[in-house]
Amino acid sequence: MKKIYQFGLLVLISGAVLIAAGNQQPNRSWDYINLKNDIIEIQVVPKIGGRVIQYKLGDYSFFWVNEDLAGKKIPQSRLGPNGEWLNYGGDKVWPAPQGQDNEQRWPGPPDPVLDGGPYTAELTKENDKLTAIKLTSEEDKRSGIQFSRKFKIFDDSTRVSIEATMENIDTKPRRWGVWVVTQFDTSNRHGDGHNKNYWAYCPINPDSMYHKGYNAMFGLVGHLSYKPDYENGMMRVHYDYRVGKIGMDSSAGWLATLDATDGYVFVHRFTYEPGRAYPDNASVEFWLNGPGEIAAWGREIEKMPDDTAYLMESEVLSPFASLEPGESYTFHYDWYTAKVPPGSDVTACNDIGVTCKPLSAKLCNGKLVLDGSYGIFYKGSCCLVLLDKDDNEIKKASAELPVTPLKPLILSKIKLAEGLTIPDDAEKLAVYIYDVKGQLLDELAKGQIQKN
Repeated sequence: MKKIYQFGLLVLISGAVLIAAGNQQPNRSWDYINLKNDIIEIQVVPKIGGRVIQYKLGDYSFFWVNEDLAGKKIPQSRLGPNGEWLNYGGDKVWPAPQGQDNEQRWPGPPDPVLDGGPYTAELTKENDKLTAIKLTSEEDKRSGIQFSRKFKIFDDSTRVSIEATMENIDTKPRRWGVWVVTQFDTSNRHGDGHNKNYWAYCPINPDSMYHKGYNAMFGLVGHLSYKPDYENGMMRVHYDYRVGKIGMDSSAGWLATLDATDGYVFVHRFTYEPGRAYPDNASVEFWLNGPGEIAAWGREIEKMPDDTAYLMESEVLSPFASLEPGESYTFHYDWYTAKVPPGSDVTACNDIGVTCKPLSAKLCNGKLVLDGSYGIFYKGSCCLVLLDKDDNEIKKASAELPVTPLKPLILSKIKLAEGLTIPDDAEKLAVYIYDVKGQLLDELAKGQIQKN
């Protein structure tokens, strides 16, 4: 079954992105909103739980969309015929923790208010361009909260800034965490079955409360998808179409989800707050959709169907917020995307880009030999700079060269400055990234120069 559906029409007037109604097409009843720049597009459907139903980098679509439900009329109950969950796909926000024990646990999905109900939309324009949208749910009496999320995009960047706010609309105190659930399409885009080279990465907390650095929540404890790299402090999760879920108390503040077949990476960045309690004792969780048996919330073992959808969830959780009536809490996080070389891993991340292969600089017979590969989150330029042992700039090793999120940055392909000589006091090489106006964004990478 095809997993990607492109929604509706994009209307552009004087650079402004306007609402495009899905019901302009036959049998399509979703109204949706596009936030778009010249690199990315996010497609928002307020009616179905305030979802971002798709995020695109160029022509590449990241999110899984349920084609059996795509664009179809939303039931008045907001649930399936037998009260079941209508899993539309995309990205959404839920209260955490999950469970059915008591009112301190959210029993969904299904949930006809926060997950399946309509959200109102407020649009923000700057210079006639639609740059932000705020989505607000109905008041949910069961959880005692009302959600809102504000999405903002930026020119020449894949960054999406998100503020998720929950307000206590109850008459008594409430305690919840914000739970961001993003569903990725793990189908094979070049044939049948699932993508056999789909991965997620998250740094392991060196002081983790878990012996292995992660907690197997559902599915097999010895699930072969879980491939921790303790030497480099990285949890690597390989999607192999078998059900499972882990939680991590990662303190690094980022996770990456990677289609290594085609070379597209999606990054969540957030702030970890040490010392605060988190739902499930986790700041990050990964759900692998597929056949298999699970035990959930103390219930008997349940079997997932053999023909379940090809998808993987990367989830971010905020710490618990204890809210008095009328109080609110906002959790901020960011999305970034980039093109990377197919077959890559992710070894590091900052707010400029991801590292796939770390920088290597070797001085051989007076010439600098470079290696390293990256995905960049911004349009602009890069420059290689020689530094002394104290990180003082000595000289540029290259001209400023264009970079874009639509192409990986491969250092071995960079042409160094003609006639470049390496001074004796040059000890390090740095890669600087500049925006389209020539302003320094930050240092992407830095490494020692290996000398013979």
